[in-house]
Amino acid sequence: MSETTSTREEKKPPLNGRRALPPNNSNDEENEVPEVDPFGLIPRGFNPTDYLRVVDIYMFKEPHEINKQQHHTDKYYNPKLIVRRGQPFQIQIDFNRPYRPETDQFWLEYLMGRYPQQNKGTYIPIIVGNVLKPGEWGAKITHRENNSIRLSIMSSATCIIGKFRLYVAVWTPFAILRTRRNPATDTYILFNPWCQKDAVYLDDEKEREEYVLNDVGIVFHGNVEDVKSRSWSYGQFEENILDACLFLMDKAELELSGRGNPIKICRVASAVINSRDDNGVIAGSWNNSYDYGVAPSAWTGSVDILLEYYSSKQPVRYGQCWVFAGVFNTFLRCLGIPARLITNYSSAHDNNANLRLDFFLDDEGKVDTRLTKDSVWNYHCWNEAWMTRPDLPVGFGGWQVVDGTPQETSDGMYRCGPASVQAIKHGHVCFQFDAPFVYAEVNSDIFFSRMEKNGTQVVEKIDTTHIGQLIVTKEVGGDGMVEITEEYKFREGSDEERLALETAVMYGVKKQTTRDTTYQPQTDVDMDFQVQKAVLGNDFKVTITFRNRSRNSYTATTYLSGNIVFYTGVPKSEFKKHSFSAKLEPSSSSSFDVVIKASEYMSDLLEQASFHFFVTARINETGKILAMQKATILEIPTLRIKTKGELVAGKEMSVIVEFTNPLKQTLENVTLRLEGPGVLRTIKKEFRSIPMNSTLTWEVKCIPMRPGLRKLIASLNCDALRHVYGELNVQIQKP
Repeated sequence: MSETTSTREEKKPPLNGRRALPPNNSNDEENEVPEVDPFGLIPRGFNPTDYLRVVDIYMFKEPHEINKQQHHTDKYYNPKLIVRRGQPFQIQIDFNRPYRPETDQFWLEYLMGRYPQQNKGTYIPIIVGNVLKPGEWGAKITHRENNSIRLSIMSSATCIIGKFRLYVAVWTPFAILRTRRNPATDTYILFNPWCQKDAVYLDDEKEREEYVLNDVGIVFHGNVEDVKSRSWSYGQFEENILDACLFLMDKAELELSGRGNPIKICRVASAVINSRDDNGVIAGSWNNSYDYGVAPSAWTGSVDILLEYYSSKQPVRYGQCWVFAGVFNTFLRCLGIPARLITNYSSAHDNNANLRLDFFLDDEGKVDTRLTKDSVWNYHCWNEAWMTRPDLPVGFGGWQVVDGTPQETSDGMYRCGPASVQAIKHGHVCFQFDAPFVYAEVNSDIFFSRMEKNGTQVVEKIDTTHIGQLIVTKEVGGDGMVEITEEYKFREGSDEERLALETAVMYGVKKQTTRDTTYQPQTDVDMDFQVQKAVLGNDFKVTITFRNRSRNSYTATTYLSGNIVFYTGVPKSEFKKHSFSAKLEPSSSSSFDVVIKASEYMSDLLEQASFHFFVTARINETGKILAMQKATILEIPTLRIKTKGELVAGKEMSVIVEFTNPLKQTLENVTLRLEGPGVLRTIKKEFRSIPMNSTLTWEVKCIPMRPGLRKLIASLNCDALRHVYGELNVQIQKP
């Protein structure tokens, strides 16, 4: 029998001498709670029905009722009561007779997990009192009528997050009588960004609506010169997603008592979002072959991924950085932690965290792939979660970087964060967790070096501005982009920036000096190149410009290398080599065009249509080398989405997706996906082939459930063409 299929009994750890109870880290498991809890021997004539008895408990748990309205949980597609901590909610108890406060005594009990304990916050008895203290557990009667009472219950602003079981206990002289286990009274308690005493309190209502309640978002991708965007459906309110998110914490074996702390939750979640070392949610794949799984670019949102993982308990294939970040964002927003998805353009993946990426050039001026280990990702997505940091000095709360993409291990697992954005900006990278790694992602320098025959390393060029030059997120309340580079770093070249760097170095970020290498920059000739914007399947040109500032004539032996790269900057193949001799007249500029033909790149193209060009030139007269590199992306065709019929909640409507194949080849085995939270669940359809220049039309009928502004998102995927998206905002009317 394999390890995973063995029974629960076998997996339970043996009791050891160190702890009286086994670990309590599953929100799903329950203990037996006695309905009659005797104080000793019960006399023969004792009849429990003589005493106050609970007939019914009414939870006010419908979306339109007071609890879900006041707690901003009315969007959850879940029949049970969902409230946020530190804020009062109402329930009604019907007894078998009127309640008499003089003689009757009852209390409430909230329990979680298999081994509820009061000091761990997993067993919470609540005596009914006269007054509610803000942010502390308590209950008071607000209304009495006939056999019913209405209670206002306050939960603690630090209580653990998850699903509690509710019992009402009545005291009698000989025993405690409890209500029977009733799943309908289960109560989910979530983080509360509306509550000042909560660690995730956010004081701006518009930001709360965006970072907690918005169930769609934007992923920015592409590269610095060519920012592209696509929508992502977070779907944190969809059916079973809340349970799936709670299951992730069980999977990560986070003690129930630690689940009130957003720092701990983010730390374990950043590990369990990826499948490395713990069989987590998503298996990453960066090698362009996605057998037995879904290509990362085909996903349109998080719901399918989380539900598949929740039912199969096996990693879902496949993801890349925006997929990890999209699912992580769903998890955080679902539990009530304000969160947003961030894109860092030209993100350094530095294998030894020394703030320096080494690109080695060979004698021709080409990058030597054998020696070059570091890479620059065109972009990298991570998340920010909003919380206080009582574990750090004052001033480091607020946005924290968390990253579920498996890049490097932290404390022995693939995870990253939470790292304070403020600490990264000021170079205080000594504060937990993983700040040096994030600091390097946004601040490294690129060194272009050559190895001389005698083994010395000659630095030809240092580029201090390429890495982390643009950091963005979606704007609050709209689909636009807002730049937040200034939140991560001071302006390039400013005194504050140098100071932050020196601070980071003092705190142990390794920074190699240039002393151990010779560096003589070229001064009298400048070189730059531009890549023409091009549509996939067309020719385009690269223009190389020299500016000779000296009074001498020079000839430059120039070499252009075009590589098809993964968005992680790792080259797949060189598709273009071109060298020529350029004559540079004194005190003048000259430009040279190199044409790139579609036939040269189409056969090897990867899914993000990403190219990387290196141009190196040797000035023959002086022996100096000029080097420059740039990434570029082709324009990919989009899907068109239209609707037909009335857009009214509860009425049937049609969604039409159209796509015209622009390539000079037939597309084979094409998959389309369409989804829209509140309008339709994800639908997939396969098409055998789409001939060149022909248009495919796909019509889907659906019944939208929720009124309001909704977003439809579609993707098209096949081996020859990926990252094809379309989206449409639709206003669904009330019936």
